[in-house]
Order: sequence, then structure tokens, then C-alpha cells
Amino acid sequence: MDLTSTARIRVLVVDDETLMRAGIRLMIDGVQGIEVVGEAADGIDAVAAVRDLDPDVVLMDIRMPRMNGIEATRELTRKGARARVVVLTAFDTDDFLLDALRGGAVSFLLKDSAPQRVVQAVTEAAAGHPQVSATALATLVELAERGRDSVASRTETFSSRPVSPPAMVTVREWEVGQFVAQGLTNADIAATLHLSATTVKTHLASLFAKLHVTNRVQLAIYVLEHQQRQG
Repeated sequence: MDLTSTARIRVLVVDDETLMRAGIRLMIDGVQGIEVVGEAADGIDAVAAVRDLDPDVVLMDIRMPRMNGIEATRELTRKGARARVVVLTAFDTDDFLLDALRGGAVSFLLKDSAPQRVVQAVTEAAAGHPQVSATALATLVELAERGRDSVASRTETFSSRPVSPPAMVTVREWEVGQFVAQGLTNADIAATLHLSATTVKTHLASLFAKLHVTNRVQLAIYVLEHQQRQG
């Protein structure tokens, strides 16, 4: 999405609680170019609303009737929807979060987040910048897969142990992927590996295609889980 001073960020709010939807609308509608264009009470309605309204960002609850937020996110990814999903949840250690990120969500927030944090997540998602740190990703992987030690020890292990790349990935591409999992930007990766920004983008595009991921969050999860399997 090309964000300019006059661009509107069109948002769909998805939550099974009417008061929560109303509160989110009041919180973000009209702030920093954000426009709430619709609401949905479950995943089935959300998928239909995305088809009809073509929003830029979907604020997606997890636990809903008929179709939950994870299933809806997967369906939107399967259908090739351009909307970027920001997950909203009441549980920061909910295993569902990892499934949502695998399914195509680009970010997640807690429902008690400050209004400015929600606004930031929406604007960053619209610009293609996930709001999930490498530390949070490591925590989610540990909670869902192994329940290992603290994030600090997990990060130390990640940085110190060499890991062979998947068979279809080159060593250079894997280096780029590992830096993405550590939270580095394209500019940081380019400076670290002495590459041009264009070359880093080319490696990322290749990784997305080879690993069947659609964004940096999914790529980071893949890298972390691949390391765990080799650990």
C-alpha cells in the first residue's frame, strides 16, 4: 500500500463482542488516516466482508463462533486477499497466536493495548511492517512447540549454533533469513552482509517462494522452527 498524506487506511474490525467492536471503532476511526469500513462478528462474516469491502487491514479476534480468527486468517491467505491481518487477543501466551502467524497474520496485539499502540499496529501493518519482534516470535515458538528455557537463553542458542539451511535454500539466502528472524531490517542486513538493498530484497523474494511463506513474520517462524528441529 502506498501511504501518502491523503491516503486512507481502510480497516475491518472482527470480534464476536458488539461492545468490543464499538470500542475499537471509537478508538481508531478517523485517527491518522484510519477509516473503519466495516465490522464482522465471526470468521465467516469476516471473509465475506473482506471480499466485499477490500480493506487494507483486518483487526481479527481469535475466539469466535462458527469460524475462529485463525481459520479466517488462513482462508483469507488461501484466497489471496491483499488485506493484512492484525490479530487481537486477550491472551499473550495463547498457543493460537503462533497458528495465526503461520496462517498469514502479520502482527498481533493484546486487547488491553493502549489506543496509540493499536493505531500504530494498523498503520504499520498497512505499510507492510509487522509488529512482532524477534523476541516475541521466539517466545511463541517456545510456548507452542517445546516450552524451553527463557527467551534470553533461546536467543543465545540461536546466535551461537550453526544451522544448515533447508535443501532448497542457498547459504546466502539462509543468512538473510536468519537475520530476519533476529529482527533486522533490510538495510541492516545489507550493511551486515555487505550487499545492496536490492540484492537483499531478491534473496527475500526467493525465500518467500521456496519456503511458501508470504511475509517476514512467517519467514522468521520458519527459521526458528527449522533450528529447533536441528537442535
